[in-house]
Amino acid sequence: MAKEQTDRTTLDLFADERRPGRPKTNPLTRDEQLRINKRNQLKRDKVRGLKRVELKLNNEAVDALTQLAEARNISRSELIEEMLLTQLKQHLS
Repeated sequence: MAKEQTDRTTLDLFADERRPGRPKTNPLTRDEQLRINKRNQLKRDKVRGLKRVELKLNNEAVDALTQLAEARNISRSELIEEMLLTQLKQHLS
């Protein structure tokens, strides 16, 4: 039986063959890397004086915010922060 290069059903024929792909450069697992990256992101945010607030909105509100943010060339979170600060200033005055 000849070994066909596109045949991947007979795995024993390809046991020694290296598959192309991204080389593993980090000794940590992907899950551990994500945890460390998240921890570092939270530290950066804390240094910048940012706190995390979770907000659940319906699709219509999210779409409207996204369109407005894109039109103003800012991120959606920046737009929400700006809108909240404007409302707070009005209510505190």
